[in-house]
Amino acid sequence: MKILAIIPSRYGSTRFPGKPLIQIDGKTMIQRVYERSSLAFGHVCVATDDKRIFDEVVRFGGDVVMTSSSHKSGTDRCYEALKIVEERDSVRFDIIVNVQGDEPFILPEQLLELIGCFDDSGTKIATLVKKFSPEEDIFNTNSPKVVITNDNYALYFSRNAIPFQRGADQKEWSGNMTYYKHIGLYAFTRDALNTVSRMEQTSLEKAEQLEQLRWLENGIKIKVAVTQHPSYSIDTPEDIAYLTSNGIIRFSV
Repeated sequence: MKILAIIPSRYGSTRFPGKPLIQIDGKTMIQRVYERSSLAFGHVCVATDDKRIFDEVVRFGGDVVMTSSSHKSGTDRCYEALKIVEERDSVRFDIIVNVQGDEPFILPEQLLELIGCFDDSGTKIATLVKKFSPEEDIFNTNSPKVVITNDNYALYFSRNAIPFQRGADQKEWSGNMTYYKHIGLYAFTRDALNTVSRMEQTSLEKAEQLEQLRWLENGIKIKVAVTQHPSYSIDTPEDIAYLTSNGIIRFSV
């Protein structure tokens, strides 16, 4: 099957403006994400609406397309980019992977775990999660949580800690149950991406500011792969300083 990895990237951010162009050990974050994605997939493209990001991707030799500035989500931007790339290159892709632009430490193994969900022919959309470690804060609203079924489908995503444990001290929640952190990776069949890109925003999506709730609210199932590999996304400048200064993350190049 033909796979296209798309990295939707925008310059504006409430908490971290210009995040894609921040330097991490001598390379911009968008270049780090692109290079990590290229270790797993032969076709990788950045989708942006900002000339500064566009020019940076051209500078390091990556593939990039300019998309509309009116998209309400990264997935909507991915669908426009897919159509541009397919028309430009006269090719048709079977699976489209949405790689978040703030995941410069993503591992190729995690990307392949995500694609493994499509070994099940019934999978239309897949995503990746990881168990919260004891030192991680399950109450951090920047880290969306997910509850899953016994056959690894998502039940719900929330910025709050779910499930809620009635009658239990919050300090004991992590020890009482397993909490799953959502990693911002999605993979779609081409038809599924076409379908979700045509959906209007839903009330749950607007409330939580999580686009995947649009799909669940419309009855579309999301297959979940559980990774054992660590994941570190960048939400604030302090995240980069913490990860690099404490030696948690190191790049070979």
